[in-house]
Amino acid sequence: MRKYEEGKINKLSKSLKKAGIAQGLISQIMKGGEAIRNSATPQEKADWLKKAMLRMDELLDKDTRQTVREACACCLGGKRLKLSKAIAIQNGTLEDRIKVANKTKLVFGHGVKMMKDGRIQVSFAPEGLPAYGCSCFGGKAKGPLPITYCYCCGGHVKHHLQIALGRKLECQVHSSALSSAGKRPCTFLFTLQK
Repeated sequence: MRKYEEGKINKLSKSLKKAGIAQGLISQIMKGGEAIRNSATPQEKADWLKKAMLRMDELLDKDTRQTVREACACCLGGKRLKLSKAIAIQNGTLEDRIKVANKTKLVFGHGVKMMKDGRIQVSFAPEGLPAYGCSCFGGKAKGPLPITYCYCCGGHVKHHLQIALGRKLECQVHSSALSSAGKRPCTFLFTLQK
């Protein structure tokens, strides 16, 4: 297995392997990743990841891409995990857990709410702002990235929301600052699984 210095790129490589993707496809997706160093600018990292996501979009089906990217999620432990567990322990009903999750900004951003169609929406900024930034690149990445990239953050939110609600969830990235080039907020929709 090749060595990738940059953390997001290394995590992608490991996630592709863990998902059982054929080595030939992994090599195509990861092409040039070993040249990106930790010292690269946020824009250089974003440019490489954009190309990798486009290759993934071409070579892998949607469910596989989503699984791979969700497995790249970060910040799954620490204070966020403690807060998510506390929501589940201290609140009995799904409605109460959603209300408390909505107030837990460190984990769930701007807000958590139940939609009329039964899905749960998690937003990291209100609609209507003039511009939105992505914390993954320190707000410095320019140009849109494929929405495939954003399933990494979807995996982060899914992990904590499943713990907080005590229910399995399916994630959909509804919109993101990266995929919209700063025109839309990061918003995720979750379907409760039986």
